[in-house]
Amino acid sequence: MNYKKIVFGGMLLLAAAFTSKAQVRADAPQELLQIKESHDFGAIRKGRPVTYAFSFQNTGSEPIKLENVAASCGCTTPVWSPAPIGPCQSGSITVGYNAAVEGPFEKSVTIIYNGGKTKTIYVKGMVEKPTPTLPPNSSVQLLKQSN
Repeated sequence: MNYKKIVFGGMLLLAAAFTSKAQVRADAPQELLQIKESHDFGAIRKGRPVTYAFSFQNTGSEPIKLENVAASCGCTTPVWSPAPIGPCQSGSITVGYNAAVEGPFEKSVTIIYNGGKTKTIYVKGMVEKPTPTLPPNSSVQLLKQSN
């Protein structure tokens, strides 16, 4: 915050000068990798793996090189291309979750790019018990045999 000196009626006053949001954002370093930071799978059945492709955009003037994409645990698997993504181009990182354990989950995936810069994305959801399958209807078999 900046302060300005103001003399009013012979008294020295300090007034706070606020910078606009546009000025603050212009001074902040630009994030090169623009990506949706989370995906909610919602309710999924136990034993049914799910995937989601996170699309990202290179908003900088230099290529983006994904050096590594690391999941927080072995139940989450990221897949990405090692090819550089040029300025104004887009790419994707596909994240899979194996849904082997019932209950809520939230897993992180850390993207490491361009000499150690990082960005973290998340997947979450709720793994539910599989719905029981009905036993075969034996009456249908009897009808087939009698015809």
